[in-house]
Amino acid sequence: MKFTKEDINLENGLKREWLITNGMGGFASSTIIGANTRRYHGLLIAPLMPPAQRYLILSKVDESIQIENEKYDLYTNVGENYISQGYKFQESFEKDIFPTFKYNVAGVNIEKTICMEYGKEVVGICYKIKNINKHSLFTLAPIVNFRDFHSMSTKYEFNIKQQINNTKVKIIVDENQEKPIYMYVSDGKYTEYKNNIFKDMFYIEEQKRGFYPKENHSVVGVYEINLQPNEEKTIFFTCGLESNIENINVDNMLKNEKNRIKKIIQNAEASTKTEFETELIKATDQFVVYRPAFELHTLIAGYPWFLDWGRDSLLSLEGLLLKTKRYDIAKEVLLTMAKNIKCGLVPNGYSEKDNKPLYNSVDASLLLFEQIQKYLNYTGDYEFVKEYIYDKLKEIIENYKNGIDLDDNNIKLDKDFLISSGTANTQNTWMDAKTYGIAATPRNGKVVEINSLWYNGLMIMADLAEKFEEQHNIKKYKELARKCKKSFNAKFYNSKRKCLYDVITDEKNKDGKIRPNQLFALSLTYPIVEPNSIEANNIINVVEKKLLNNYGLKTLAKGEPNYVDIYEGDAFKRDMSYHQGITWTWLLELYYEALKNMVKFEKRKTYKTKLETKLKDFVEKEKQVFEKEINQRGCVGNIAEIYDSTKPYEPKGAIAQAWSVGAICTMIL
Repeated sequence: MKFTKEDINLENGLKREWLITNGMGGFASSTIIGANTRRYHGLLIAPLMPPAQRYLILSKVDESIQIENEKYDLYTNVGENYISQGYKFQESFEKDIFPTFKYNVAGVNIEKTICMEYGKEVVGICYKIKNINKHSLFTLAPIVNFRDFHSMSTKYEFNIKQQINNTKVKIIVDENQEKPIYMYVSDGKYTEYKNNIFKDMFYIEEQKRGFYPKENHSVVGVYEINLQPNEEKTIFFTCGLESNIENINVDNMLKNEKNRIKKIIQNAEASTKTEFETELIKATDQFVVYRPAFELHTLIAGYPWFLDWGRDSLLSLEGLLLKTKRYDIAKEVLLTMAKNIKCGLVPNGYSEKDNKPLYNSVDASLLLFEQIQKYLNYTGDYEFVKEYIYDKLKEIIENYKNGIDLDDNNIKLDKDFLISSGTANTQNTWMDAKTYGIAATPRNGKVVEINSLWYNGLMIMADLAEKFEEQHNIKKYKELARKCKKSFNAKFYNSKRKCLYDVITDEKNKDGKIRPNQLFALSLTYPIVEPNSIEANNIINVVEKKLLNNYGLKTLAKGEPNYVDIYEGDAFKRDMSYHQGITWTWLLELYYEALKNMVKFEKRKTYKTKLETKLKDFVEKEKQVFEKEINQRGCVGNIAEIYDSTKPYEPKGAIAQAWSVGAICTMIL
């Protein structure tokens, strides 16, 4: 994807972002003009305990060139009352695998390409310079920090200690002896600065999010590289946490990463796919990270601020890993899910501070059944499931039957054979926003998707019991499933609104607000509502009329109490609106799977053909929408977490979200 000079105006340049990752939770990200507009922007955000404890190490490198007596700054920085003008020299921005910036300064051509060392906490920059017939001096000023990537440095002094060995520099920031920063440049000389502070870098996006927008960094020194008249020179800059930084070859980094991505594309058989589909495949790789503590891979939920989440990993699995034929990685993700099951609960996430598993989820464990079934659909690898997963699935079923109090999940199988969970202050479904101890969307009771998943899990277990010749379990699981389905269909259908209740607290308290969660009842391997029923048609009609738009499904229908269609304001306002009408892209996959099931179950030939046409048209429309989206808005080559629910449907939330990309991949690849 390429942006020409006409595209790189200030407004567009500050909105469009890019992202590259290192497979360990580390990443580099900024805007297409190199101005940092978020606290999460930087050229090296490195996990100190991969993939967690992510720290901003290198904010940016400010480049300048002096041609004889005239100095030109290539960088663009935003202050409260100024914006530096380096973007005016920028000729283009391009991102295939790496972000590449091209500048023309008084006839001098400069090309800058940024890459990361896969599996290491290192960023490299390759500068290719074509000088004119005058002597020039090219300078690089690294701007460093050492802080948690969620926080901000507002101090006016950094305790910086530097050890300089020619162009290799070891930097200790604020007495962090265990994690020194290393820098190296392949040419030139280095001059140390003493207490040179970049004051008040202004983050536009943080201001929009209701946070304090100004931060200070340390400008530790400057590299100077001489350019002779008409000289063509390649300069490599590296920065990271690796002590042998001078031995890390940026040219090899670029070649190795190109080859790695090429293999992923080839493995996905992308040679027959469109450019858009290939871009999606490249995007899927950014979410795959390694957890050294488990010696297994997992999936980051989204960038820049999420870690791996059990729910998100499972809902993303098919699109990110199965569609791209990365079956070994998919197997590792499933093992990661199963590894720390406690009281029948799959961890919904891990602490950023100490990697401690968190169990605030009633749905993650039940989602595991569907994803195991999908893994089997693609691989037929029953041996793996029998050896490593099947007993864990049994454990989940038994715990849900007997009740789970862990972390206030309050999960129990009621006498009507439906699963109840949560309390008024519990946020254990995917609508999990909680701020100041308040659950923004409390859904305690019998939740529509939880019982759809419970039924589906029981039916999948009956199939597995049959496959593994456990006759006594087949009948047990099928009988539980039968009773669950009967009770669900008797209680959840709202005949007045012709759709499903979202939550049932008791017979007198049924939440009739129109939400997309009811699609779980139609979209799983074993739909709890018959897809060829009148009820199914009514549900789909309501969803299409009230919730569906080009970018996803709204989380609440317009006209319902507390409906919000624009995601904005401070953290409290945003959290309270997160699931109250805002559009989520991942929900498109539920709608897609529901239509597929309706086609599959429909016996009437004419109506079946009509449904097939609807499904085909829907997929084609979404393909066009998101092909345009990844080129024209948000993070280049990626898909945002959420969207406003009114025109122009601005991308919001995380700039790159696993289950958003996964949903589009599932539908299109």
